Order: sequence, then C-alpha cells, then structure tokens
Amino acid sequence: MARLVQFDQTGGPEVLTLRDVEVGDPGAGEVRIRVDAIGLNRAEIMYREGAYFYDPVFPSTLGYEAAGVVEAVGEGVTGLATGDPVAVVPQFLQTDYGTYGEHVLVPASAVVPRPADIDPVRAAAVWMAYVTAYGPLAESGRVRPGDHVLISAASSSVGLAAVQIVRHIGAIPIATTRGPGKKQRLLDAGAAHVIVTDEEDLPARIKEITGGEGVRLAFDPVAGPGVETLAQGIAPGGFLVVYGALDPRPTPLPNAQSFPALTSSTYTLFEITTDPERLRRAVAFVNAGLSSGAFAPVVDRTFDLADIAEAHRYMAANEQVGKIVVTVGHGATTA
Repeated sequence: MARLVQFDQTGGPEVLTLRDVEVGDPGAGEVRIRVDAIGLNRAEIMYREGAYFYDPVFPSTLGYEAAGVVEAVGEGVTGLATGDPVAVVPQFLQTDYGTYGEHVLVPASAVVPRPADIDPVRAAAVWMAYVTAYGPLAESGRVRPGDHVLISAASSSVGLAAVQIVRHIGAIPIATTRGPGKKQRLLDAGAAHVIVTDEEDLPARIKEITGGEGVRLAFDPVAGPGVETLAQGIAPGGFLVVYGALDPRPTPLPNAQSFPALTSSTYTLFEITTDPERLRRAVAFVNAGLSSGAFAPVVDRTFDLADIAEAHRYMAANEQVGKIVVTVGHGATTA
C-alpha cells in the first residue's frame, strides 16, 4: 500500500484526498517509481477544476512530473533498472497515470535518467518547464542570436526556463509581469528587460527596447484578447506562440490589416514528449544545459505531500516565482 492523492469530484483544493492505495507491479511497458519529489503545474489545477482540455475519470489521480528511483520495471522495458535515479516527463493523460503519490506507475517512455548531481527537488522542477520552452525557442530554429524574445507571465517556471534558454541561444529575453513586485526577481533571474504591464504600455515599451523593430517571437501562456496587444510588439515576419490558456476568453487571430505580417500558432510540450526522436533531442539539450550551469531550475517553495491542498492554494494565489515542489519524505532534499 502507498499514499496516493485522488479526488472524486471537480472543485477546489479541498477535493484532493490522500489515500492508501495498492499500487501493484508494473505492466508491460511500465515502470514503478518510488517518488521523492513532485513538480506542480497549473495544468493540474485546471484538471482538478474540470477546466482542462480533457475531463477527469473518478476516482482520479493527477500529476505530470516527479523525480525518484526505479523500483521495478515491466515486461519489455529496456534501458532502465531497479535503483536508477530518474525523472518523469509529461507525456501521458492524467486519466491514465499520475505522479501525486509515494509510489506510482508510469509509462517507461515518460521516464528519463536523472543526472547524479541533480537532487530530486530540482529534478522535479525541470521537465514541464524546460521542454515547454525548448520546443518554440530552440527546436524550432526560429530564435537566433541577437533576437529579442518576449516572455509573458515570466515568473512562472516555464517563463524562467524560457529566460534561460533565450540567453543560452544568445538572444535577448524581455519578461513581462503584471505588477512591480516581481520585477527585480525577474531581472535577477536573467531577464534583460522587464515590462510591468499594469503600469506600462506594452507595445510602446517593446518598440523602445528593440529600437522600433519589435520582437522576433512572443511566447505567451495567457491567450485571450491580450494576444492582439502582444501582436503589436512583434516585428514583421515574427512569431506569436501561445502555449497556455490562462485567460478563458476567446483568443482572436491577429488581424493582418492591423498588425505586421506574423505567424501565429499554438504549442504544447506533448508535441515533443510523445515523439521519441524529438524527446531524445530535448533531453540532450536540457541535460547539457543543466550540466554546464546554463540552466538552473528555480524552486519557489516546497510542501509535504500531506499538505497537497495547501500547495494547490499557494499556486492558485499566483505569488510564486518559479516552481512549487512537493516532497514525499523518502529523503528528497533542496540541496
């Protein structure tokens, strides 16, 4: 038996319940992991609330990311062995698998080796953030050295990973935040410029920073009508990439009569994680950055698994800068 977080109805954090559940042995193509740390994501809040792009099947578990140690491997699994330190990348539906527990089953294809010098807490903060940013910023080849890149809602774990990846490419990250409280922390995290959108005219500041040219790419998790404002700051021939839906209102397609010609697209990290070759490249890219020190996941705060509802409340408050991680009590550290 192992403690596992489940919920029986959609709703607020209070629906999350910690239960003793029989995990069982891994089936063909599966791995059982002893979980040391869990990375929280806004997708899990939306899933819990019934606002995600697919609905829970009750009783439902949840969670996309974790770091821990392999306990057992199922039939046909190669390249992984009992005792291996690993991390779980988001690749599956939460109706099929979840990572919120002491011991969990996950597909072997979603498990990647964890470098020996990356502790579980930091490892749990890596994959959703860095692979989400990797696709449009590195894999696509759209961002070139010297380009300006606008990163909306940059205090999130994805936003901070994007700042680091943009700098690693040799481009110039421009971060946005709604209020002034996070401005200095974003500058300290590597943003070349920070625009406080509640106080500043976003397109005007972009043009000022870029010498009137605009940004090469805008990387946005918000969506909604605000994309029209973002589009005004994109250089002719540039790119608008929407990777989230924090604003539930309809998202208009920027009108060619009002804005310079640009390419607008949506993106999810599943485009990378469900393609074995693209995932291989992403893992190599991110692990190289972690090893060199170019990438350093930012952990805002940790919670114990018993406090999972409070961890969700903290995330919903939008006060964090970086990743929220839940520790499970098998020896995970914040070193």
